[in-house]
Amino acid sequence: MKVITFGEIMMRLNPEGYRRFVQCDSFEASYAGGEANVAVSLAAYGLDSAYVTKVPAHEIGQCAVNELRRYGVDTSLIVRGGERLGIYFVEKGASQRASKVIYDRANSAIALAKPGDFNWNEIFSGVDWFHFTGITPALGGDMPQVCLEACQTAKAMGIKISCDLNYRKKLWTREQANECMSRLMPYVDVCIANEEDAKDVFGIEAADTDIDSGKLSRDGYISVARQLTEKFGFDKVAITLRGSISASDNDWSGMLYSDGKAYFSPTYHVHIVDRVGGGDSFGGGLIYSLINGYDGQKAIDFAVAASCLKHSIEHDFNLVSVAEVENLAAGNASGRVQR
Repeated sequence: MKVITFGEIMMRLNPEGYRRFVQCDSFEASYAGGEANVAVSLAAYGLDSAYVTKVPAHEIGQCAVNELRRYGVDTSLIVRGGERLGIYFVEKGASQRASKVIYDRANSAIALAKPGDFNWNEIFSGVDWFHFTGITPALGGDMPQVCLEACQTAKAMGIKISCDLNYRKKLWTREQANECMSRLMPYVDVCIANEEDAKDVFGIEAADTDIDSGKLSRDGYISVARQLTEKFGFDKVAITLRGSISASDNDWSGMLYSDGKAYFSPTYHVHIVDRVGGGDSFGGGLIYSLINGYDGQKAIDFAVAASCLKHSIEHDFNLVSVAEVENLAAGNASGRVQR
């Protein structure tokens, strides 16, 4: 089975450990992006995972490509051109101090890409699954049209399509997101969201829920998934449920809604090393489980266990194996040394 993911890969710069921006005199460099994170997860699980983007044809662009290759992602479809690779800065929070993200991605190579840069008929040859997120059309320029063309081609070729709504208020307004994503969603089979995305993008809100206090309502999220399904005809809706106790400690679970039935995972009490990329690791786990024909309960259990493990790993990529995820999903959550 072959999966294509499409989006922006950026250089991530963060202070060492839990230092604040103003404290540091050096930054750790890694590479990340919503769809790139998913591609790495799928490659780690043994799937044929290819990533599509546009990066500059210079050494920094090559660094990003090399990082994907390092983890087994097929980079042969990446387009070269443009002047710069996007950057984002991460200050990891701790205790009651929240994490912070600062973007420096304006006029990146992918943000300035044109529809003619991507031959979707060739890209999707022999492909079974296509994944993108709401971040990609939010980059502006021609990217909404590029994403629409990708979805139309994939749908015409019978390829399954998944999308993580991933609303980013620093990239576009709720009104812009609603207008654009409403055009794309009818092509999507599997919609992935978190507690806030459905409300921010489509105005669909879970009742009896306060994400700031960590109060989550199962019935409220079933209603959200049902409304999304009725509005766009999704085959499945998956929602991550994060109960934020502090920046260091979260309750983490998820729900999969399919054929009118909701499946809930166990709730994990997570002590966070690095939460950035947690949602993408959930998406990667979900895609893997659905491609392998897991039933609803097993699929959501695998996806949530995968993303639980990601919270223990520095930087964005979820560098875990299928065996490790299955071990946790089976109930081995003690964290004891494996000998």
